[in-house]
Amino acid sequence: MLDLRHVLAGMAVVLAVEGLCYALFPAAMQRMIASLATLPELRLRQGGLVAAAIGVAAAWIIVSI
Repeated sequence: MLDLRHVLAGMAVVLAVEGLCYALFPAAMQRMIASLATLPELRLRQGGLVAAAIGVAAAWIIVSI
Protein backbone atom coordinates (compact mmCIF):
# COMPACT_ATOMS: atom_id res chain seq x y z
CA MET A 1 0.00 0.00 0.00
CA LEU A 2 1.21 3.49 -0.86
CA ASP A 3 1.80 5.49 2.32
CA LEU A 4 3.46 8.74 3.29
CA ARG A 5 6.92 7.13 3.57
CA HIS A 6 6.73 6.02 -0.04
CA VAL A 7 5.65 9.47 -1.19
CA LEU A 8 8.47 11.15 0.73
CA ALA A 9 11.02 8.64 -0.58
CA GLY A 10 9.83 9.31 -4.12
CA MET A 11 10.13 13.05 -3.61
CA ALA A 12 13.66 12.58 -2.28
CA VAL A 13 14.63 10.60 -5.38
CA VAL A 14 13.18 13.27 -7.66
CA LEU A 15 15.12 15.95 -5.78
CA ALA A 16 18.35 13.95 -6.09
CA VAL A 17 17.89 13.40 -9.84
CA GLU A 18 17.03 17.05 -10.43
CA GLY A 19 20.06 18.13 -8.43
CA LEU A 20 22.29 15.87 -10.51
CA CYS A 21 20.87 17.36 -13.70
CA TYR A 22 21.72 20.88 -12.52
CA ALA A 23 25.19 19.77 -11.39
CA LEU A 24 26.06 17.86 -14.57
CA PHE A 25 24.26 19.93 -17.24
CA PRO A 26 23.77 23.51 -15.98
CA ALA A 27 23.66 25.15 -19.43
CA ALA A 28 21.11 22.65 -20.74
CA MET A 29 18.94 23.17 -17.66
CA GLN A 30 19.05 26.95 -18.18
CA ARG A 31 17.96 26.50 -21.81
CA MET A 32 15.15 24.18 -20.75
CA ILE A 33 13.86 26.66 -18.15
CA ALA A 34 14.02 29.50 -20.69
CA SER A 35 12.01 27.44 -23.20
CA LEU A 36 9.40 26.62 -20.52
CA ALA A 37 8.87 30.33 -19.95
CA THR A 38 7.67 30.71 -23.54
CA LEU A 39 5.05 27.94 -23.40
CA PRO A 40 1.38 28.85 -22.98
CA GLU A 41 -0.08 28.30 -19.50
CA LEU A 42 -2.55 25.68 -20.76
CA ARG A 43 0.26 23.59 -22.26
CA LEU A 44 2.23 23.72 -18.99
CA ARG A 45 -0.88 22.77 -17.01
CA GLN A 46 -1.64 19.82 -19.30
CA GLY A 47 1.96 18.62 -19.14
CA GLY A 48 1.97 18.88 -15.36
CA LEU A 49 -1.24 16.89 -15.03
CA VAL A 50 0.04 14.16 -17.35
CA ALA A 51 3.36 13.96 -15.47
CA ALA A 52 1.55 13.81 -12.11
CA ALA A 53 -0.77 11.04 -13.32
CA ILE A 54 2.12 9.01 -14.70
CA GLY A 55 4.07 9.50 -11.46
CA VAL A 56 1.20 8.39 -9.24
CA ALA A 57 0.48 5.38 -11.44
CA ALA A 58 4.15 4.37 -11.52
CA ALA A 59 4.50 4.71 -7.75
CA TRP A 60 1.37 2.65 -7.19
CA ILE A 61 2.58 -0.08 -9.54
CA ILE A 62 6.07 -0.16 -7.99
CA VAL A 63 4.73 -0.37 -4.47
CA SER A 64 2.19 -3.05 -5.45
CA ILE A 65 4.82 -5.41 -6.90
